[in-house]
Amino acid sequence: MYKRILIATDGSPLSEKAVESGLSLAGLTGASVVALKVVPRYPRSYFDGSLPVETAEVKRIEKQWGDAAQELVNKVKARGSDEGVSVKAVVTKSDLVAEAVIAAAKKHNCDLIVMASHGRKGLKRLLLGSETQHVLTHSHIPVLVLR
Repeated sequence: MYKRILIATDGSPLSEKAVESGLSLAGLTGASVVALKVVPRYPRSYFDGSLPVETAEVKRIEKQWGDAAQELVNKVKARGSDEGVSVKAVVTKSDLVAEAVIAAAKKHNCDLIVMASHGRKGLKRLLLGSETQHVLTHSHIPVLVLR
């Protein structure tokens, strides 16, 4: 059925459901998994009157975010190993989360994307956006969404 499943996670309790479901589905179908965490870049635009952040500090912060992301996907990999599922742990940097998810699914030849949706509606959705909705409407790869 599925050969390779991409599981997008952000470490939230809701995305934990996506990890759990994705690993279970992979175990049932014999698929391998790509566990993905997208890390944003540190904002480089400055507001009038704000103090610029030194390049070394930006690099330190981005490294900290990257290390935490790697730890997160490594935990998914360990869980997969415990369940007999082969998991590749992947961290990518991008400010365009949905586009990064779609690109990673294509790059790793995934035939299913599993991710969570916070189910925001109205003003919250307008202000915060919906990465899941973007993936659903722009990906040619099927998407399993958990709420």
